[in-house]
Amino acid sequence: MTQAKGPLAGVRIVLLGGIGPSPFCGALLSDLGADVVRIDRLTATDGGLPVDPRFNLLNRGQRSIAMDLKKPEAIAAVMRLVAGADAAIEGFRPGAAERLGIGPDACLAVNPRLVYGRMTGWGQDGPLAQEPGHDINYISLTGVLHAIGRAGEAPVPPLNLAGDFGGGSLYLALGLLSGIIEARRSGKGQVVDAAMVDGSASLMGLIYGIHAAGYWQDRRGVNRLDGGAPFYNVYETADGRHVSIGANEERFYANAVRLLGLEDAGLPDQHDQSGWPLMREKFAQAFKTRTRDEWVALAAGKEACITPVLSLSEAPQAPHLRARATFVEVEGVTQPAPAPRFSRTPGAIQRPPARPGQHSDEILADWGFSAAEIDGLRRAAAVG
Repeated sequence: MTQAKGPLAGVRIVLLGGIGPSPFCGALLSDLGADVVRIDRLTATDGGLPVDPRFNLLNRGQRSIAMDLKKPEAIAAVMRLVAGADAAIEGFRPGAAERLGIGPDACLAVNPRLVYGRMTGWGQDGPLAQEPGHDINYISLTGVLHAIGRAGEAPVPPLNLAGDFGGGSLYLALGLLSGIIEARRSGKGQVVDAAMVDGSASLMGLIYGIHAAGYWQDRRGVNRLDGGAPFYNVYETADGRHVSIGANEERFYANAVRLLGLEDAGLPDQHDQSGWPLMREKFAQAFKTRTRDEWVALAAGKEACITPVLSLSEAPQAPHLRARATFVEVEGVTQPAPAPRFSRTPGAIQRPPARPGQHSDEILADWGFSAAEIDGLRRAAAVG
């Protein structure tokens, strides 16, 4: 175990259920030094990821206690944990935590300074609040999915980055930390309603703004940042691999054109959208004349904004990422390092992902439970 020393060292967070964005938020906060206690079920569930627990990086850094939340003894124990926490994360459907007796009103009653973060897809209210869903459903509703893909083709799911993690985990983390800062000033906690529909819509702020201005067309693959612009795109190279180009600014575009040998190819003006099909064709033909790595070597130092499209296996070996230690290995598992970075209080991965219930006794002891009380919880089958 790494001794917590990040900027959140000393912050205690109780994670009350949930999959995907809830534990990932916990992992982010743990990387920055928080003590995150995850309450798991007595009977483990794979949460849609049927892999050995050590590979489920959403759970890294957190300590796990297994409880049967249908037992009153377990609920009482949860309340003691909450009473000593700075924040709680709850990832159930709206109303489920209240039915269990661990909703925000109950938790704030035992800890008035608590920041209670609620992570859902649809939010705590609205016509869809009780409907099931996943990342792809939430980003469908907010315009995100519609905007991603090639012209004339179906939308392309951007993994689960825009809903679960970008629109969910990161906004929940921001809300929790903002609430903790405010609570230390006011002495009062509050509830953070972090909905993936709200967060993913917020991420689209730039696009909605320039769409309102008439600059962004409401069609896929025809705009400057969605693959419509030839100078902001992905191209296949001679070896069947790919490079990306992001030469938006005039000087970078000019450098790219020179690098591709297209100065005298009769290209239209960079921003003449009627000429983009011809420009794209010329770019594609040029990129096919060399391998991916040859283009990367040729572009080095030329300020043409050309980079290789690396696979998951290749990325951790990229020289720049190795120099920055962007990826690390923990117990044989290569994974992204904590981010962002701090000059004086750097974060660290506190521990590999835990098995459900791995730290039950340790957590209870840390929170002031006596050996007799811990034994009583086990005899009641409230804790595993």
